[in-house]
Amino acid sequence: MADLADIYLQLRPATDAALLMAMINVVIEEGLYDKEFVQKWCYGFDQLVERAKQYPPSRVAEITWVSAEKIRQTARMYATEKPGMSVHGMGMEHLEYNNEAMQAKLILSAIVGNIDVEGGDYMTGPADSISGGELSLGRMLPPEQKKKQIGADRFKLLALPGRDLMWEYIEKRWGKRCTLLAYAHYPLLLRAILTGNPYPVRAGITFASNPMLTQANVKLVYQALKSLDLYVVHDFWLTPSALLADYVLPAACWLERPQLEPVMADTQIIGGEAALPAVVPGEHEYWTDYGFFRGLGIRLGQKEFWPWKTLEEVCDYTLRPMGMTFRDFMDKKGGVHFPPNEYKKYERLGGFGTPTGKLELYSTVLEKLGYDPLPHYEEAKESLIGRPELAKNYPLMLITGGRFQPYFHSEHRQIESVRMRHPEPLVQIHPETAKRLDIENGDWVWIETPRGRIRQKCTFFDGIHPKVVHCQHGWWFPELPSEEPWLGGVWESNVNVLTDDDPGRCNPASGVWPLKTALCKVYKCKTYT
Repeated sequence: MADLADIYLQLRPATDAALLMAMINVVIEEGLYDKEFVQKWCYGFDQLVERAKQYPPSRVAEITWVSAEKIRQTARMYATEKPGMSVHGMGMEHLEYNNEAMQAKLILSAIVGNIDVEGGDYMTGPADSISGGELSLGRMLPPEQKKKQIGADRFKLLALPGRDLMWEYIEKRWGKRCTLLAYAHYPLLLRAILTGNPYPVRAGITFASNPMLTQANVKLVYQALKSLDLYVVHDFWLTPSALLADYVLPAACWLERPQLEPVMADTQIIGGEAALPAVVPGEHEYWTDYGFFRGLGIRLGQKEFWPWKTLEEVCDYTLRPMGMTFRDFMDKKGGVHFPPNEYKKYERLGGFGTPTGKLELYSTVLEKLGYDPLPHYEEAKESLIGRPELAKNYPLMLITGGRFQPYFHSEHRQIESVRMRHPEPLVQIHPETAKRLDIENGDWVWIETPRGRIRQKCTFFDGIHPKVVHCQHGWWFPELPSEEPWLGGVWESNVNVLTDDDPGRCNPASGVWPLKTALCKVYKCKTYT
């Protein structure tokens, strides 16, 4: 995408919030914002103006490695070439200060008038069907039980306090709830398993998950999973995580179960029929997620809340407000529900689903939760600037997590035909950096951080900054022994051996741990020929 771009901003990892605040600064200083929209529909513009003054392009250029002129050019183009759409993905979401960056991105979109307009950043509404938020029984938890959610007293935004607060105002404006998940904080959960603080956690279930590959600080993940009294895995394959389990339950794949999947935050729906049976007597018995949790729920005395015996019956119930069954949905609509786009819905609704009823540039939700209501930039706690002493020994910045074909996350390495297309883990290094380190294209190299080291195969990439390296994620080797300590080679090239989940480095509001900011060094593996 950078090759196709008119402007490419190759910023220093984890400085996204500073870049976006500088663009906001330019838009405000040069009067390029949508004055009518801001005055009528936005809350906290005056406070935003004062915060943006702290981020002139000249200062931010030093922070981001992006020139002040490029910052100004980009801000002017985005503000004047309208409508405009801003897209982000895991690159931003994996940052230590991800919440601040995403808030700034949405504020920038709002003040130039690109919110909920054709060709802009479309704002969806609640589903025409029954949403996951309405199916959830979390609302039945008493306050004293909600307080037990691990991490909810510290990282509130994506936990129950944040969700319940947002639900309150969404429901007032829209008349129903959307699907918002509320998470326990994973790094604190791992530590609770190991320490018993704030209370003992002695059993765990993972499904659609492979924490030994996908979670940061794998050594701690391993210790926590090993210490559980009971660990159950529901999955398709014997992943390294499943190899640690007491019980492994075979899961029904997407071809073996009916599906009704929300897209675009519940509004759009895609359905699919089961092409193959999940259970063939005498051959195999695969479990759907629903069947597993319904069985568990009934055994725990929740029978009244699980009235649907099959997943198709759940789909029938979900589609009831649309006046059809799952069978009708597949036969009459072809399994697709894409309602016509409605723009500027805030005009019909008389506002937004927020405490002020306006699009909040100054977030009263964050303020009520005890966080900074405006976006700001903070230096990552492990970076060339933030840890100069550490950088003397670890002079490169490590980014991780870029997806690549033919794999999907940590899946498919055990499929021979797929593995043959991409047999080895790769680390991208700038040719100049590699030359300085006496590394040739194709050499196996060690990548080391303060938390450990792994080896991957060097591939030259002149599109990366010379001070940055990028490791592929999700690597294990099913051909290696499954017993411990091997666990399918989970320690050899797994980049999450190198990443950190220290709660002190997690985002103060969202609790997200940093997967894109670590200091590292790279050196050639010694070989014998």
